[in-house]
This record gives sequence, C-alpha cells and structure tokens, in this order.
Amino acid sequence: MSSAKNSDTSSNHIGHIPVDLLYTMNDPKPVRHEILESTEPLTTKDLENWDIDIDRHREPVGWSDKIAFATVKLLRKPTDWFFKKKYIHRAVMLETVAAVPGLVAATVRHLRSLRKLKHDGGWIDHLLHEAENERMHLMTWMAISQPKLWERTLIAVVQGVFYNCFFALYLASPRTAHRMVGYLEEEAIVSYTSFLNEIDNGHIENTNKIPDLAIDYWNLDRNTATLRDVVLAVRADEATHRDTNHHFADRLLFRQEDLRKDAKQVFKGTELSKKTRKMAGLSHAATEKWKE
Repeated sequence: MSSAKNSDTSSNHIGHIPVDLLYTMNDPKPVRHEILESTEPLTTKDLENWDIDIDRHREPVGWSDKIAFATVKLLRKPTDWFFKKKYIHRAVMLETVAAVPGLVAATVRHLRSLRKLKHDGGWIDHLLHEAENERMHLMTWMAISQPKLWERTLIAVVQGVFYNCFFALYLASPRTAHRMVGYLEEEAIVSYTSFLNEIDNGHIENTNKIPDLAIDYWNLDRNTATLRDVVLAVRADEATHRDTNHHFADRLLFRQEDLRKDAKQVFKGTELSKKTRKMAGLSHAATEKWKE
C-alpha cells in the first residue's frame, strides 16, 4: 500500500511541468534565411536557385591555415577509401563529425565568457545553432539509411575520438580550429555535389520516402519532396557553415570577435592592413582538385 502511494505521489510530482520549461521547448530552427523567410513549402526549383557558390575555396595562407587544410586532406583519405560511392552512409559519418565543432566551440567560449565576466560577442548562440543543424542532418540520414549495429558502433567511436581531438585543438588554436571546419565544410559540399550527380545519373534512387522531420525542418513540399531535395537543402546548410567558420577564423586573426560590430568596420583601417596578408585567400578553384 505504501509503495503504491509513493508511486502515485511521484507520478503527480513529475506531472507538474514548470511553465518556464514549456516556453523553451521550441522546434529546431534551420540556418538558411531562405527557409526561415519562406511562406510556402519549398520546391526543387527553389532549392536549386539558391546561390551557394559551390566552388568557393579559401586558399591557405600561413601555418595555421596550412595545418587546417592538411588535416582535412588527411581525414578525407580514409573516408574516400572506406565509403567510396556509398554516399548515404558517407553522409551519416560526415554529419557525426560535423555536429561536434559547434558544440565544442560554444562550450569553450561559454566557459571563457564566465571566467572573463564579459559578453562573448554573439558566438555562442550561433555555434549551438550550427551544432543543432548538423544534428538534424544526422537524424535525417539515420532515418533514411537505418544504419546497422556495426555502423552505429563506428559512429560512436569516431565521434568520441574526434570530439577530444577537436577540443584539444580549439584550446590550442581557435583560429586553426575554425579554419579547419571551414575546409571540412568545403569538402562536405564536394561530397554532396557528387551525391547529387549520382542521383541525376540514376545510380542512386531518388526516392520520395522522406522522413517527416526533414520535410518539417526544411519546409519542403510534402507532396513532391525527394531525396534530391534533401541533399540540396543539406548542401546549402554546409555552405552557410563554410562561410561562417572561415569568417570566424578571419575575426580571430584580426582579434575582432564582437559580431555586433559591422563586418565592414572590422576589416577596415590601416592598423589591420598587415594582417590581411595572413588571411586565407578567396578563390573559385574547384575543390575536386584536392583529390589529385
């Protein structure tokens, strides 16, 4: 009798959800402004018309950029060997890694903000948003591919190793870490572009069995959404992360970390002119050349 009473009391206690908790239970928000501003479901044509500049590449300048670039090239080799053209499985592994940097960077900057008793400049919110976006990518590919036990085990191992390595790198050199993420995202765009080519060439089925979480997250047209639409949406997200992380690396170089200041003001002024020579150079060289 006493046990039943305690159980009943416990259930009633758990049932009283704090009202403030309900206000923070929001659905994940996409990162692209085109999705946030869309009033109608997005079609394939809408996704194809987004200007994401798939060939944009930042040439490494200085030891920090070169280390970041070389690390990405090194990480890509075993991935290319292991997955080859299994692009859905490659995407699962890619997003397992891609979801880590935003959380690590946000954690480090949060702790630094507490230690220094000062505003972080607006980075933490964006970094957490980036991590959430990459997590939504992973949830989508997991729902589509239904990975086997050995794949889930590999995901856990890779995530654990990469988290600790990236954490150490971010403590040692945040600029190198953000530049590396920028290069990882460039590589992600290459992979997703190849994924699209395989779909267009008929080597991968352009299925219309898309999970609801993907349709709701990217505001896709429920009646026409296909695998190709999901790849287009994910690739566009990666372009956002590419540009953002390269920008973060630039800001760290200039020691201008307050995002509340206009970027044009940050990079203007004679006192900063010497540092521009150390900033990774923008080019449109096809990133497929990395594979040579």
